[in-house]
Amino acid sequence: MLLDLSNVLSEQHKSVDEIVSVSFDEFRLRGKCYPILSKEDAHIQVEYVGNQKLKVSGTSKLTIGIPCDRCLEEVPVDFNLDFVREVETKEAEVVSDEADQLDENNYIDGYHLDVEKLLYNEILVGWPMKVLCSEDCKGICSVCGQNLNEGTCSCEDTGLDPRMSVIRDVFKNFKEV
Repeated sequence: MLLDLSNVLSEQHKSVDEIVSVSFDEFRLRGKCYPILSKEDAHIQVEYVGNQKLKVSGTSKLTIGIPCDRCLEEVPVDFNLDFVREVETKEAEVVSDEADQLDENNYIDGYHLDVEKLLYNEILVGWPMKVLCSEDCKGICSVCGQNLNEGTCSCEDTGLDPRMSVIRDVFKNFKEV
């Protein structure tokens, strides 16, 4: 959804305070789609702070289904978005050392604020490095793909790689008592 910023950028500099419905149903990242399980409307505030700068703040809450990194079961992950950004509205000169300025303004285009891109950026910043369904998740069998949390499989335990036996022996010989 696009928010009209013409009143904020005009001579009166009226602020915008709106509740915007979140319309996307999935989150796309690195070629994968993650379903949005629940979402709340976003409360967006935009005000002029002077010197051709806007203060964009907002809150929202989303729950995204992300697969567990060990067993691939879907895990609901909550994203409590609460952000404040200061954005320049004038066209900045493209400087190779300041790559973050290019990313900063990708949700403002002329007199419009793209709420979807803004929320996407905020979710991306809060994306977890590792998602686990539980701390003691056993993962999946590397041979047959059985979820080991649901039960064991009949595959042979391949053990350690025989090429690593020399290193294993070194650790056994120098083990502290």
